[in-house]
Amino acid sequence: MNRLNQYRILWILVLFDLPTETKKDRRAHAKFRKEIMQDGFTMFQFSIYLRHCNSRENADVHIKRVKRRLPERGHIGILTITDKQFGDIELFIGQEIGKRPDTPQQLELF
Repeated sequence: MNRLNQYRILWILVLFDLPTETKKDRRAHAKFRKEIMQDGFTMFQFSIYLRHCNSRENADVHIKRVKRRLPERGHIGILTITDKQFGDIELFIGQEIGKRPDTPQQLELF
C-alpha cells in the first residue's frame, strides 16, 4: 500500500527570471505567471512559485504543464523536493523566523 508519507509527497518549485524590457516580454511574463497560478502554483517569492503534489505521478503532470507554457525567452528552473526536505526549510523575514507555507489538507480513503 502506497500511503501518503513525507518521502512520497512532493513539492514542485518553479524558479524563473524572465525579461521584461519590451511589451512582448512583459506580456509573456504575465501570461506564464498567470498560467502556472491557474495550475495551482502559489508565489513563494517574486520569481519562485511552488505547488504541493501527492505523488511523483501527480508532480509529473504539473511539470509537463509548466514545460508546455515556457516562454520563448528567459531562464526557468523546475525543482522537485520531498515533503520531508521542504519541512526542513528555515524561513526568515529579516532576522525573525518566518511562517512556512500551508500544506494542503489531505484526505485518505480506505
